[in-house]
Amino acid sequence: MTASPTGKITLDIASDADLPRFRRDLQEAFAIAVVETFGSVDDGPIPPDEDVAASFKAPNAVVHRILEDGRWVGGAVVSIDVATQRNSLDLFYVRADELGRGIGRKAWAAIEARYPDTKIWTTHTPYFEKRNIHFYVNVCGFHIVEYHHARHPDPNHPPSQDLPDDSGMFRFEKRM
Repeated sequence: MTASPTGKITLDIASDADLPRFRRDLQEAFAIAVVETFGSVDDGPIPPDEDVAASFKAPNAVVHRILEDGRWVGGAVVSIDVATQRNSLDLFYVRADELGRGIGRKAWAAIEARYPDTKIWTTHTPYFEKRNIHFYVNVCGFHIVEYHHARHPDPNHPPSQDLPDDSGMFRFEKRM
């Protein structure tokens, strides 16, 4: 982790050539909580390569690189529905070696500024991801609106087989 203060955060659109690094960096960042909670990611990267690729190719998906003073430090995949203005944050990460410097907060502000017509943002995170729950609720202003688990499955997403535990996912919303 770098101790320097955060520089200027901007977004750009990832190219096809950026996608392998985006996937690797994302999986490395996501692995932190899995390893802290469960001890390893022995069953392969989380999220799996196929899920990341599907997010990149999803309808209305926009893949952003997060840049600090022009240097790539994270990424986000958002799905933008121009008609309903209900948009989703599908994937979001700050590189593992860049955590704790306020990049996520500034990156989220840049995403909101990039899509000013948004009425509602939605996102999901696993129940065990305390760092993400804190970030979305206390830093970004989201609210937990639903908890999906075996007895209350998400009708829009099949149960996740890629997490080491099936205890569920929180769904968050932020009304603008």
